[in-house]
Amino acid sequence: MKITSRNANPWAWVPSVSFSQGVPYVAVMLLSTVMYKNLGISNADLAFYTAWLYLPWVVKPLWSPIVEMFGTKRRWTVLMQLVGGAGLAAVALTLHAPDFFRWTLLIFWLMAFSSATHDIASDGFYMLGLPTQRQQAAFVGVRSAFYKLAMISGQGGLVYLAGQLMKATGDPVHAWSVVFALMAVLFLALCGYHQLMLPRPSDDRRHTAGGALWQDFVHTFRSFFQKQEIGVTLGFLLLYRLGEAQLLKMAAPFLLDPRAKGGLGLSTSDFGLVYGTIGVCALVLGGLAGGVVVSRFGLKRALMPMVVVMHVPDLVFVYLATALPGNLALVSLCLAVEQFGYGFGFAAFMLYMVLVADGEHKTAHYALCTGFMALGMMLPGMVSGWIQQQLGYQQFFIWACISTLPAFVLAARVRIPAEFGRQ
Repeated sequence: MKITSRNANPWAWVPSVSFSQGVPYVAVMLLSTVMYKNLGISNADLAFYTAWLYLPWVVKPLWSPIVEMFGTKRRWTVLMQLVGGAGLAAVALTLHAPDFFRWTLLIFWLMAFSSATHDIASDGFYMLGLPTQRQQAAFVGVRSAFYKLAMISGQGGLVYLAGQLMKATGDPVHAWSVVFALMAVLFLALCGYHQLMLPRPSDDRRHTAGGALWQDFVHTFRSFFQKQEIGVTLGFLLLYRLGEAQLLKMAAPFLLDPRAKGGLGLSTSDFGLVYGTIGVCALVLGGLAGGVVVSRFGLKRALMPMVVVMHVPDLVFVYLATALPGNLALVSLCLAVEQFGYGFGFAAFMLYMVLVADGEHKTAHYALCTGFMALGMMLPGMVSGWIQQQLGYQQFFIWACISTLPAFVLAARVRIPAEFGRQ
C-alpha cells in the first residue's frame, strides 16, 4: 500500500486521533451528567435524557455503509472532528440561554451522532493508515492509552477546572461555558492538525457499488442472528452490565448531592479528583489485570470469578450511602475498589464479544456486539434516575446490586471454548 502523505509516521497521528475519539464521548456521556447536576436538573430528567444519548452508539452499525459509499475515511474523520468542535462551542454559547437544557441536549445529540460516525471512520482509517498487521498490533496499546488519557483529562481535569471556576465565580453556568469553550478550541485545533498530518492511503476511497454494499450489509446482519444460541448471547450482551448501567448513571449525582439529600456532598473539584482521576486510573489498572488473568487461565475458567470481582464491589456504594463518610481518602479508596472491579470484569466482556464476532464478518459483527452493549447501558440508565428518586440512594444501590444477578446466571450459560483467550 502506498501512502502519499508528506508525514506517514504513525506517531504523528495515531495518538492524537485516539485522543480525539475520546473527547466527544467524554463530553456527551460524562461531562453532561456532572454539568446538569451542577445546574439543578433533577436526577430523573438527568438520567432519562442523557441515557438517550447512547442511541447513536447503539445504531451506528446501521449507517456504517454510508461511510463506505460516500467520501473517504480520512475525509469523514476530519469532517466529524469539525462538527464535534463546533458542537462543543455551541454548548458553551447556549448554556446562557433561558431554555439551555433543551438546546444543549439537542447539541449533545448531534455530537453523539458525529462521534459515533467518527468512530466508524477512524477505526477503518487505522487499518488503512497502518500498512501492516504488525504495525496495527503494535499501536493497539497506544490507541487505548490515549483514549483513556482523554477520559482522565475530561472526567478528571476538566471537571476539576469547572469546580475551581465555580468556587472563584460562584456561577456554574460561566464555569461550564469556559470549560466547553476550551474543549472546542482544543478539538478544532486537533481537526486542523489532522487535516494536515493524516496520511492519504491509496486504498482509502469511496465504494461506488452501493447496491452490492447494501446486499453485503444485509447478509452480514442476517448471519449475525443465525449464530448458535444467539438468544443467550444477546441476553448476555444486554444484561451483563444491568446493575452497573444504573449505578454509573447515579454515581455523579450521589457524590455531588448534599448530605441532606442522602449524597456525599463532594465539591465538583473533589469529584473530578476522586472519581474522574483516581477512579479512571483504577478502571484502567483493572482492565490490564483482567487481561492478564484471561491470558493465564482462558476466558472459560476466568469468566465467573471475573463476574464476581466486577459486581461484588458495587456494594461499596451501599456502604457509602449508609455510612456517608466524610473522609475523602476513604471515599477515594472505595471508589477505586469499585472501578478496579468494573475494569477487571469488563475485560472479560470485551473478550467475549471478540469470540462472538469471530468468523467471516468479524469487524461488522463486533460492531453489532458493541451496539447491543450500548443498548444494555441505555435502557437501564433511562429509568435509573426515576428509581433513585422513588427509593433514595441507599435502597437504590441495593437494587443496583440485585440487578447484577442476571449477569451471574447468563455467565454460567454462555458457551466458551476451553482454551479461548489463553496464551
